[in-house]
Amino acid sequence: MPQAFYILYGAVLTVAAALTLGYLVLRGLGLRLCREERPLFALAVGAACLSQLVFVAVTVGLARKGVFQTFGLAVVALALWRRWFRADGDSLPPLPTFWKRLLVLLGLPFLFLYFFNAMAPEMSPDGSTYHLGLVSRYLRNRGFEPITTNMYANLSQGIEMLYLFAFSIGRHSAAALVHFAFLVALPLSMVCYARRFGFGPAGVVAALFAFLSPVVGQDGTTAYIDVATAWFLFMVFYLVQIWDRERAPRLLPITGLLAGFCYAAKYTAFLGAVYALGFVSWKLWREKQRALRSVATLALCAAVPVIPWVAKNWIWLNNPFSPFLNRYFPNPYVHVSFEQEYLHHMRNYIGLKSHWDIPLEVTVRGAVLCGLLGPLFLLAPLGLGALGHPAGRRLLAAGLLFGLPYASNIGTRFLIPAVPFVSLAMALVLTRRRALAAGFAVAHAIASWPDVVNLYCDPNAWRLTKIPVRQALRLESEESWLTRRSLFYPIARMIEDMTPPGARILTFNQVPDAYTTREILVVYQSAFNAVLGDILWHGIIPEYPPQRQLTFRFQALELAAVRVVQTNRGGPDHFSVGEMRLFHGERELARRPLWRLRARPKPWDVQMAFDNSPATRWRSWQVLEPGMFVEVQLPRPATLDRVTLECSRDQYRTRVRLEGRLPSGEWRRLDDDPDVAELPPPLGLRRAAACELKRRNVRYVLIWDEDFGAEDFRKNAVLWGATFLAERNGARLYRLD
Repeated sequence: MPQAFYILYGAVLTVAAALTLGYLVLRGLGLRLCREERPLFALAVGAACLSQLVFVAVTVGLARKGVFQTFGLAVVALALWRRWFRADGDSLPPLPTFWKRLLVLLGLPFLFLYFFNAMAPEMSPDGSTYHLGLVSRYLRNRGFEPITTNMYANLSQGIEMLYLFAFSIGRHSAAALVHFAFLVALPLSMVCYARRFGFGPAGVVAALFAFLSPVVGQDGTTAYIDVATAWFLFMVFYLVQIWDRERAPRLLPITGLLAGFCYAAKYTAFLGAVYALGFVSWKLWREKQRALRSVATLALCAAVPVIPWVAKNWIWLNNPFSPFLNRYFPNPYVHVSFEQEYLHHMRNYIGLKSHWDIPLEVTVRGAVLCGLLGPLFLLAPLGLGALGHPAGRRLLAAGLLFGLPYASNIGTRFLIPAVPFVSLAMALVLTRRRALAAGFAVAHAIASWPDVVNLYCDPNAWRLTKIPVRQALRLESEESWLTRRSLFYPIARMIEDMTPPGARILTFNQVPDAYTTREILVVYQSAFNAVLGDILWHGIIPEYPPQRQLTFRFQALELAAVRVVQTNRGGPDHFSVGEMRLFHGERELARRPLWRLRARPKPWDVQMAFDNSPATRWRSWQVLEPGMFVEVQLPRPATLDRVTLECSRDQYRTRVRLEGRLPSGEWRRLDDDPDVAELPPPLGLRRAAACELKRRNVRYVLIWDEDFGAEDFRKNAVLWGATFLAERNGARLYRLD
C-alpha cells in the first residue's frame, strides 16, 4: 500500500475510534444534544476516553500497532452495526445563507492548505523532537519506562496518547493529522456554540478569525498540542454554558471528564477544571441550591484523567508536578536552577527588546515569539465592546482566565487558548453591522494567506508557506523532502547511521528524536544531563576545575562527623565542592565505604566531592542560601585537625565555615576563616572529563558550530580522546575512545 494510505488510515481510525467511544458515553448518559453538536462533543469525550485507554495499554506494556488497530476496528465496526453514528436530536437555529456562504468561501481554501501541510512530512521543532520522540520511544519499548533524562517526558501527555495510536499505524504525519482534526473541530464548535445561544453570524465571523489565523494554522497542522488544548478548553466552556441554561445533572460527568482532560493535555490547561468547578459552585451558591453532590460529581470525574499523570510522576520522579515545583518536591532528576532559568527564559525570549514589542510581534512580525496571529488581532480591544452582552462578559472572563498562563511563556502559540473567546467577543461587536463584520473576515482571510503573510511578516516567522501536495501524497519521498527542507533531520539520520543501537549522545541542542532510535541527552533537559555538561565544561572553562584550596585549621579533636556549611545568600553563584579531604597532621584520612556522606541540597551527587576526579564536583544547582552543606559522618570517631576543600573559582560570593560533631553528639564550630591558596590547573582535564562521561555510559558527543567549546573540540580532539565521525549542517559527531 502507498505510504499516504497508511497515514490517512492511522489518522482516520484514531478519530473514528474516539468518535465511537464518545457516542457510547453520550448514549449511556442519555444526554440530549442538538444533532450538529453531538459529533463534536462525541469527539471530545471520546478522545479523552481513548487517551485514557491508550495510557492503560502503555502502562501494561501493550503499546503495539496490532493492539491499537484491532481495538479501533472493533469499536468502529460495533458502532456501525449498532448505528451509533446516526443523526438524532433537534437542530440548532439555522444560519442565514449569507453567513453559510461566507464560511465556506473563506474556509475551504484554508482547509485545503491545512490538510496538505498536516499530511506532509512532520518537521516541526517540538513535534519532531519531544512530542513524537517520546511517542516513538513508547512504541519501541511497547510501554512506559522511567525516563529521567528528558524533562518533557514528565509533562502530562494526554494528546500524545492519541498521537501514539495514530503513529503506530501511519507514523509521524498520521499524528499531525489527528491534530488537524481538532483544528477543524474548533471553528465548527464555535459556530455551534453561537447558534445555540442566539448569535450565529458572530460565531461564523469568530470561527473564521480563529481558524484562519496563521499561528493557529501552523500549530494545528503539526504534532503540537496547543490547538487541541484550546479546543478542549472551549468545549469545557461550551458544556458549562449548556449546564447553566438547562441544569441537567447528566452534563456534569462529561464536563468534569473534559475539564480534567485539559490538565492531561497540558499542565497550563488545568484552568479548565478551575473554570468548571468555580462556575458551577458559584452558580449553585448564588441560587442557594445544594451544591455538594454536583461539585463532587464534577471533581471526581475531573480527577480521572488527572490522577494517572500525577501518579506516574510521583512514583518515578518523586514530584507529581515534574518538571516544576522542584523546590517543594526535591528530587535528583530536575535542578531547581534549571526550573528558575527555564521560566525566566520563557518570559524573556532572546531578541525581544521590550515587552512593549509583544503586540506587534504576536500579530505582524512573528519571528522572535515564533508565530503570528495576524494583523486583525491588533484590534482585539474591540472585544471589550461585548461587555454589554451577557455572553460577551462570559466569553471575555473565560478568555482572560485561559489566557493567564501566557504570562509564564510569551510565545505566540501560548495565546491560542484565548483566541476563540477573544474572536467571539470581537465578532459580537462587529456583527452589529453585517458589512463591517464580513469585510473584516475577508480582510483577515487575505492577510492570512501564505503569499500575503510573506509580504509583511519577518522572513523567519514560524508560518505555513506553501501547499505541499506532492510531499503530502508522498510523490516526493519523505527522506528527500526532509533532507532538503529540514536543518535537523540530516543530523538525526547521521546519528542513526554512525552510532550503534543503544548509544547515548550528549548534546547542547535538541535533535529530532522522532527520527532516531538513539537516546539524545540534551544538557538542559534533566539534572543528569546537566551534570554531564558540567563535566564536559571542566575541560574547557578555566573557572570550573578545582583551583582554589580552602584550608580549615583547628585544635586536634576527636570527631564523629564534620561538615562545611555555606552561610551567604544570593546569586548567581552556586555552592560547589570539587574534593573534601580530612587530615590529622600531614596524614589524610583514607576514605572508606562506610563513610556516610550527606549534602543539602542535592544529596544524590555528594559522592562527586569524594571521588578524586578533577573533572567532577558536587554542586548545589541553585543560588546560594544559608545552610547549604557537605557532610561526612565517620563510622568511628577519629582525631582531626585540618579539613581542606578543593573548589572551583566560579563561586565568588560563597562564605563557608567548618563544623564538627563530637562523640557526645554536640556540634561545634571549628573554623569560619579558612586559608585560601591557589592550586595549579590539573593536567589532562579533557581526557578526565571524557573518562567521566564514558563512566556514565556516554560515548558520543554532538557539538554544534555555535556551541561554546566547539572550536576546542575541533582543534584538540586528540586531547579529548575523541574521534571525529561525521558532520551535518554545522553539527559534528565525536566518539569518545
